[in-house]
Amino acid sequence: MDSTPSPSSSSAFDLVSSALGRYIPRGGAAGAVGPADAQGDRTTCRRVSGGPTGGWQDQILGAVNMDSDLRITRSNLEAPVFAGVEAVAGSPFVDLLPAGDVPTVTRRLRQVLESGEAHVARIQRLRRGDGSELVVSMSILPAALPQEGLTVSLIAMARRLHLYAAETAIGTSLDIGETAQSLAQSLLAWGDVAAVDLDFTVWTGEGVTGQRQGRIRLRRAALVPDRVWPEGYVTAGDDLPGDASRLLAQAVRRDDVPQTIVIPDREAVERVLGSSRVVRALVPGDRSAAVACVPLVLDSEPPVVLGVAEVWRRADAPFHDSELFDLQELVARTAHHVDLARQHQREHTQVLALQRRLLPRSGGDTIEIASVYQPATPDSAGVGGDWVNSFPLPDGRTALVVGDVVGHGLGAAATMGQLSMEARALLSAGLAPDEVLEHLDETVTLLDDTESGLTAGYSALGSTCCIALYDPVSHQVALSSAGHLPPVLITPDGQAGPLPVRPHPGLGAEFALREPFHVHTFGAPPGSLLALFTDGLVEDRAVSIDDGIGRLTDAVAGVHPWDSLQQAARHVVSALAPVRQRDDVTLLLARMIGYRKGDTATWRLSARYDAPARARAQVSELLRAWHTREDTRDDVLLLVSELVTNAVRFAAGPVTVRLIRAGHGLLCEVGDTGNGRPGLGRGGLLDDGGRGLHVVHRLTTRWGVRWTDTGKVVWAEVAR
Repeated sequence: MDSTPSPSSSSAFDLVSSALGRYIPRGGAAGAVGPADAQGDRTTCRRVSGGPTGGWQDQILGAVNMDSDLRITRSNLEAPVFAGVEAVAGSPFVDLLPAGDVPTVTRRLRQVLESGEAHVARIQRLRRGDGSELVVSMSILPAALPQEGLTVSLIAMARRLHLYAAETAIGTSLDIGETAQSLAQSLLAWGDVAAVDLDFTVWTGEGVTGQRQGRIRLRRAALVPDRVWPEGYVTAGDDLPGDASRLLAQAVRRDDVPQTIVIPDREAVERVLGSSRVVRALVPGDRSAAVACVPLVLDSEPPVVLGVAEVWRRADAPFHDSELFDLQELVARTAHHVDLARQHQREHTQVLALQRRLLPRSGGDTIEIASVYQPATPDSAGVGGDWVNSFPLPDGRTALVVGDVVGHGLGAAATMGQLSMEARALLSAGLAPDEVLEHLDETVTLLDDTESGLTAGYSALGSTCCIALYDPVSHQVALSSAGHLPPVLITPDGQAGPLPVRPHPGLGAEFALREPFHVHTFGAPPGSLLALFTDGLVEDRAVSIDDGIGRLTDAVAGVHPWDSLQQAARHVVSALAPVRQRDDVTLLLARMIGYRKGDTATWRLSARYDAPARARAQVSELLRAWHTREDTRDDVLLLVSELVTNAVRFAAGPVTVRLIRAGHGLLCEVGDTGNGRPGLGRGGLLDDGGRGLHVVHRLTTRWGVRWTDTGKVVWAEVAR
């Protein structure tokens, strides 16, 4: 083997080998590992007593360098634990591997060679000259120049070190599949093949109990090593056959108590499994004939079995009691990580279902809507409180709402649902955007309570919201924002950019920071495109938030008028959002259409005694031009007469009458400068007070009131 390199050398191999030189003595280490040692514990050297060099028996570090053809150029495997690993200069590195692992490791080596990105800390087996195997943690490091090849650093996994490293690795993800894969990788230190099969309820996130009802269903969560398996063998993602699930469940739960079982040879395996179909599904090959089945038990009363971990090895290398203790310890230590992933999956599914339910379904005749919601990646903090909604208001306008609730998980989801529903109810009742935000601000303040139901211990202070109301007649948008990023507007004449919305603190701000919510009104002619979004779409650590909004503006400006809006929204998100993001991504695109000029008419009348008659005459002429049915025309004339009469009688100032031909109905609006809220009285049709509203109620499919800066508008819809 090569000596320690000179300090002037700077390759990855030299750096690793130089570090090893501080721990491995020159002139040889004490004793080699013989076959007997490999039989008992293949990854730990026995300590040799009686000499000062005995302590070096525990060294577990090594390095191998190879060229671009993956042939060994030099090696530093002087630690005794690597005895029998024949790293001969000029030989292929894959000669050190079991045959079944060669394709996977070769692929990884080539990837590092081509990409220049290191592949760090994977559990791998090395083949000794006597046929025994050594389990190592292998990292692949690229050289400074591709032609200089690769360096592989090796850490032989001593048992206790392996247990610690395995538990640390398994607890780093909240994804069920990744958690199971980490466990299987760690279990490979005790055998040739490792698999993890989980109860189906773990995958679905359902609650698990000790008293299981119905059939047992297992699904393979992880399988290592990564290789081509024979037809019929169960691989990751496959459901185990019913007989195999039942046999494994019964095997590890004898006398209703979870316990580890060992089947020592092929004959016993076939006898236990029974059918050839089950043998093909579970037994990985002819060589791996012995198996240890360890239950993943959730420590509760009674104990809950989440699944089964299986470790397969050759029958001529039986499991020793110490190995079984280590296996049980590892699985016991990590079972709760599987349950945490299950709970996270359950919460993730529930919150995601709520998010999907809140997404707008469609637009209408006057506006086209498209939305994209992309949740945070499963192993992040969890689905957040981003929400978006769009719905038609009874008076013909359309509401566009986007919000971002602080935090993740069920607390954020509960608050998100409450704010979304409250905003919809208030907007449908005719409140302006700034008034709705005032109510939401108060709600968030009240919800900041440590004993408030689902949100116990959770605070939504600082959440943001943006509300836009689109009027398809005037082609105007009224917008208010509470700490939210400004929407982006693209007009038909090519102007593009974020709206100049006055900044405002988020919802629930301290009293000293509170100020009235501002209403920003702007024109949105037909063909305009409005983009509302949450910060997850534009935030990037590498660029400023303004640059992120600029990128979004460019992407939305590239949407062609005849492009499918839903496809365009997906394209914008895929272009801006990373594949794995730590926050939710939400985008709402709205293409303004509006009413055609010939579908609306507006009259302004003085508040005099003859106003109802003048309104009837003008409306009658318009309805004839629209070829409205006679019975509908009579209803509309009576409706307009009653609404104008009420406006003249109970209000002051001019009266505005507007008629809109919308879809399958006619929308009548009568505005005045009064501030009283009309309502149905208890009297009948013959009573003088409130008679007009009883007539309105009988003639229309729905009616209501909305408030304006100068007064109010009473609207009513009549079916055509």
